[in-house]
Amino acid sequence: MVGGVVERARWRDVFGHAEFRALFLAGVLSVVGDQLARVALSVLVFERTESAGLTALTYALTYIPDLVFGPLLAGVADRYPRRRVMIITDLARAVLVAAMAIDMLPLLVVILLLVALQGFGSPFNAARAATLPVVLPGDHYVLGKAANDMVVQFSQVLGFGTGGLAVVAVGTSGGLLLDSATFLLSAALIAFGVKSRPAPAAARQDDEPKRTYFKDMAAGASLVARTPSLRALVALAMVAGFYVTVEGLAVPYANEIGGGPEAAGLLLAASPAGAVAGMWLITLWPPERRMRLLGPLAVAACVPLVFCAFRPGLVPTLVLWALSGMASAYHLPTSAAFVQAVPDHQRGQAFGVASTALKGSQGLGILLAGLIADRSSPSLALAVVGAAGILAALVAGTAWTRARQGWEGPAKTVTE
Repeated sequence: MVGGVVERARWRDVFGHAEFRALFLAGVLSVVGDQLARVALSVLVFERTESAGLTALTYALTYIPDLVFGPLLAGVADRYPRRRVMIITDLARAVLVAAMAIDMLPLLVVILLLVALQGFGSPFNAARAATLPVVLPGDHYVLGKAANDMVVQFSQVLGFGTGGLAVVAVGTSGGLLLDSATFLLSAALIAFGVKSRPAPAAARQDDEPKRTYFKDMAAGASLVARTPSLRALVALAMVAGFYVTVEGLAVPYANEIGGGPEAAGLLLAASPAGAVAGMWLITLWPPERRMRLLGPLAVAACVPLVFCAFRPGLVPTLVLWALSGMASAYHLPTSAAFVQAVPDHQRGQAFGVASTALKGSQGLGILLAGLIADRSSPSLALAVVGAAGILAALVAGTAWTRARQGWEGPAKTVTE
């Protein structure tokens, strides 16, 4: 910090942190493994049942359990040493995925193992998210999160195709075993590359009464609910529920404008590709500008959807959806500010609350957009949710502007 102004971090500074390199590579392995598992499981279920409905249900189960396990299990990252939580959950997931590769297992057992797999993912993600701001101080954390988020977006653009090739090469069981190996490698990276730190809850004052797990969970939700800046940041994140609808309606919209599966694939790639470019650009801005423009960017992420009402054709729509994705990069400083503003001993639980709110809004948004499309058309549905998103973003942006006036910035973190 120079003269009261936070200096913009540089990429070489961020990757100069050895612990971040270990956490980053562990995150990359997790993303690669998840993509492999989703493709392999979809192929496995379809091969056994020849049912598109069961295949879609299985794929949905890779996302839906987070809505339950997020708030219930994320608090584990606040009550136990986070490095230990990450290692144990990685090892547990390695065992579960390896078990799913056994050909003789009934399909119901495979699905139950999948639900358990997602359950272990919640405390791992919360522990990793809460560890990053301890490892990376100040604006270094924003760039570190940008690197992680760009990898996730790249996986959406390229991962499914790569996963399909891998499953073709080694089979469904082989794909699941590769996924199991990625969890083992992730556990090894964390074990040897991340420092052992005490449980953050241990840093509380000795005279503070020790709460039960569920009281801690309620305290994390209460912290978010009663803090204006945290409420506004969560509201800004939930605007994603409006513009993420392009993913749910890409196939029917492509059909409406005269395209086929190839057009749908391009449309699905447009938003994450734009998001990668947007995240890169936003890291070039000074930290103060990023925080000031959260509201306007949330609005800008929804505006392109309104123009879908005119069914402009494939190329113009690709441009519109890419622009929406670029503006959606405001999620990077939004989520970074949220995690940094929460006291260290409550980060895991607060992360679970915010993650559940975000995923819930995305699922509800896609569901509502689908219902509107069934009763009108995909193009009109996108325009309607885009207009609604603009209004929601204006409200959330106004709340953030007011809350930011009294915002004290990131909470102090423990570095050792």
